[in-house]
Amino acid sequence: MSGEIAEAFARAKARGEGALVAYAMAGDPDLTRSVDVFAACVEGGADILEIGVAFSDPIADGPVIQAASERALKAGATLKRVLDEVVPAVRARCPQTPLVVMTYVNVVMALGEERYAKLARERGVSGTILPDLPPEESEGIRAAFDKEGLDLIPLCAPTTSPARAESIAKDARGFVYCVSVAGVTGMRSELPANLSERLEMVRRTSPVPVAAGFGISNAEQARVVGAHADGVVVGSAIVRAAQADGPAAARQVCAEIKRGLKR
Repeated sequence: MSGEIAEAFARAKARGEGALVAYAMAGDPDLTRSVDVFAACVEGGADILEIGVAFSDPIADGPVIQAASERALKAGATLKRVLDEVVPAVRARCPQTPLVVMTYVNVVMALGEERYAKLARERGVSGTILPDLPPEESEGIRAAFDKEGLDLIPLCAPTTSPARAESIAKDARGFVYCVSVAGVTGMRSELPANLSERLEMVRRTSPVPVAAGFGISNAEQARVVGAHADGVVVGSAIVRAAQADGPAAARQVCAEIKRGLKR
């Protein structure tokens, strides 16, 4: 395992804060300007950057991130170009911030899981999230990632049974991504009443930090969720702000979320 992700969560905890994992789409609106968005997120307080890599059929993503994916694809944001151009530029501007790639398993397999793992670690990526990769089918990719010290970060859905959630958590790398709501990514006015109970259950069994995502878009939601998790993942609110008003707006969203994560 890489270790950088755990260290970022630990630094946030030492400051009396929950960690913010900030998602944006590489290549939106283009490869160069997306780097400015990622850097702005760190300026706003992001502890970890989740770098989205566009896919033509993003089944886990809602309309805001789907639209960002379409813009990125038109800008030529292939996985290889993201690894060659975006990741090194973000690493240069945010050298202390762990980078996590979020994409879909077909994208990684098209490049080759071993080649991807090697390139990703060489360029400074700490982990990868593949939301459409079932744990039962992850052995080959996990082995390739483990060989390079690249964390394969698992997701735990609202529909995941307690026994399965415990199994996922016990074998997790980096952090466990607890999906807050059933459905796709996107901002929500309300979060499920049983979310805190689910988060506490996963935390009891997980050897790595637990972060909650999907639907978190403001400081109050971050405060409520952050009381039961080690951090939160925010994506759609950042992507929408950046698309409308540029990097400064993404910085403001991150700063607001971080206010909600102070303990």
